[in-house]
Amino acid sequence: MNTKIILISSCIFLGISGILLTFIPEEIISSFGITANPISTLFFQLLGALYLGFAMLNWMAKGVLIGGIYNKPIAIGNFMHFAVGALALVKIVTKMQSHLEFILPLTIVYSIFALLFAFVFRTNPSKVKEQE
Repeated sequence: MNTKIILISSCIFLGISGILLTFIPEEIISSFGITANPISTLFFQLLGALYLGFAMLNWMAKGVLIGGIYNKPIAIGNFMHFAVGALALVKIVTKMQSHLEFILPLTIVYSIFALLFAFVFRTNPSKVKEQE
């Protein structure tokens, strides 16, 4: 499996999410019908910083061999982020009645990335033989 595609696509998703959470947290908070305050704004901006950090990690690692014993911290870090996030989102989707237009697509994306990174973590990468 080509991990470069997975890392680039997760980088794009996390990067866009991080930029939005960092620069327009008040608008995102108010879209959920919640009044923004300095603490909630700060937490959304910190979450955006976390997403941007993960996006940069995935961008910088897109060209390296990942899977099995190779670069295990990158694979397990991404897997844990997306798997735990997917579980939390699935739990909240079953209980929520409103704002499903935001939460359901996020749940689907997180679940797909969790499955992809689980596959990357559990399989050994195949090296492309270079022709001399």
